[in-house]
Amino acid sequence: MSTVRVKSIEGGGVSTPAGFRAAGVACGIKPSGALDLSLVASAASASAAAVFTTNLAVAAPVVVSRENVERSGGRAQAVVINSGCANACTGLDGMEHARAMADLTSSALGCTSREVLVASTGVIGVKLDMAKARRGISDAARQLSATGGAAAARAIMTTDPFPKEAAIEATTGGGTFRVGGMAKGSGMIEPRMATMLGVVTTDAAVEPEVLQRALAMVVSDTFNAISVDGECSTNDCVFVLANGRSGVVVTESELAGLVSALRGVCEPLAVGIVRGGEGATKLITIRVAGAVSAQDARMAARAIANSPLVKTAVHGGDPNWGRLIAVAGRSGAAFSLNGASVRIGPVLLFANGTPFDDRAPEAAEYLRSREIDIEVDLGTGGSGRSHMWTCDLSAEYVRINAEYRT
Repeated sequence: MSTVRVKSIEGGGVSTPAGFRAAGVACGIKPSGALDLSLVASAASASAAAVFTTNLAVAAPVVVSRENVERSGGRAQAVVINSGCANACTGLDGMEHARAMADLTSSALGCTSREVLVASTGVIGVKLDMAKARRGISDAARQLSATGGAAAARAIMTTDPFPKEAAIEATTGGGTFRVGGMAKGSGMIEPRMATMLGVVTTDAAVEPEVLQRALAMVVSDTFNAISVDGECSTNDCVFVLANGRSGVVVTESELAGLVSALRGVCEPLAVGIVRGGEGATKLITIRVAGAVSAQDARMAARAIANSPLVKTAVHGGDPNWGRLIAVAGRSGAAFSLNGASVRIGPVLLFANGTPFDDRAPEAAEYLRSREIDIEVDLGTGGSGRSHMWTCDLSAEYVRINAEYRT
């Protein structure tokens, strides 16, 4: 699979690859009556890979899903997700409820409970109403369909302003296969794993070890390169299931092609999360160059992406290059002021120790756009580069989070 041609599938999602079905139902976990339970199922046992939050205040569904991936040897047949309740910091009851969700799903689908991955999203510290979850799992299992991906994507939303779905078709020398996915996330978004919930499916045949390596590589430059508010959630996870229904076999030697195919779905999902960040009005792409290493570049890009001063300046249309230089200098990355530079869009505002404030009106006009590019060169002369996607910080973000539990 040395060469892969990737084509986006309009309107595609998590149930687009062959052999996958999905459903989204309302079972009353959300008081609003909105869709709140999602089920994705493969027609047969599939290879599975996962990445999980690095937050030590870890939610029960994350613990159970980690266990199940290990116990099954990297196999899964279904993913069940509820929204409206994180089932985090809920003690022994939380663990019992997460395991019960796996048991109920396995009974409904005829697979083993260790082949079910579980996720939850919503308010921390609230116990899951298992009577409602039980009803939702039963209803979702009955409603599974190849066209159910859109409902499944809506059912995992919390404060998201819109659902996130993507699908691609990958053509290789060995044939054609599909990748589909859905994700949720709007607040508590900080790249310390995957900072949201995501489910990716493919009808390629991939051994679990290869799938896990590919997922880790893809997450590094997609879900791990986004930030809304610098807050790492207790529930974050991304799952990938590969069921082989296309007949295309992907081996270790074809890892690069698989990574390209998975990135074709994960990148638009990741960018969609930032675009739909809580209170966001602008999508900001941060590019850092001139670093001594890629690691240093990412460190600086992350610091810039998470800076309230930078995010509020962009929101207000203020081309304050000094804030960008200040964050880059305190980021922990190697930095040389005399070699550093800042561009906001096409406008060079600072270079080699010299400001160009006469260009500020041009930069301010550029900042009226909804999509903003910012580039900072750390001035070390190194070749290290990285990127992050973030959004502006608005009064609406404060309002949403001030009222979240009330």
